[in-house]
Amino acid sequence: AVAVHIYGAAIDDRSSVTYQNAGNWVGICFGVYNAISALYAFIIPSIAGKIGRKLTHSISLILGGIGLISIYFVPSPQWLLLPMVGIGVAWGSILSMPYSILAGSLPAQKMGVYMGIFNFFITIPQIINGIVGGPIVKRIYDSQAIYALVMAGICLLIAAISVIFVDDKDDPVFLRKQKRLVFG
Repeated sequence: AVAVHIYGAAIDDRSSVTYQNAGNWVGICFGVYNAISALYAFIIPSIAGKIGRKLTHSISLILGGIGLISIYFVPSPQWLLLPMVGIGVAWGSILSMPYSILAGSLPAQKMGVYMGIFNFFITIPQIINGIVGGPIVKRIYDSQAIYALVMAGICLLIAAISVIFVDDKDDPVFLRKQKRLVFG
């Protein structure tokens, strides 16, 4: 997506200097979003403790969605670092918050079983995307992978809205609010 959309490489180009430069820059971008993800993981608990797990995850997904969609609009390769911040925040949250939200509603003696089943809903879509993602980009997006990134961003925004409807009764922020309602 970056080689074609931002660097101007031909769709079938895999060997030019332009394509190689794009690949090198994408490697740097991946490093940035992974570093942001790792750093964000350290502050997620304090954010979730203030605003709640669902809202923390929802905001993180919104930042990731905006990051993915904004790749379409970046004017030059250097600007790609800004979307990587949002993507890194989303990735840090994706790797932790769903498990935190789910763990509170599971019986302790069955936690491993349910977490394993939950992982199916992460890995199976990844496998399906690995199988059909390429043909979708080729046939539906006319080999313009940038549109797959935009669609991924839209999906993250939909996911951010969906999180609001998740029942998280074990969330400490929710419990504090409930306590205030009951005891004034």
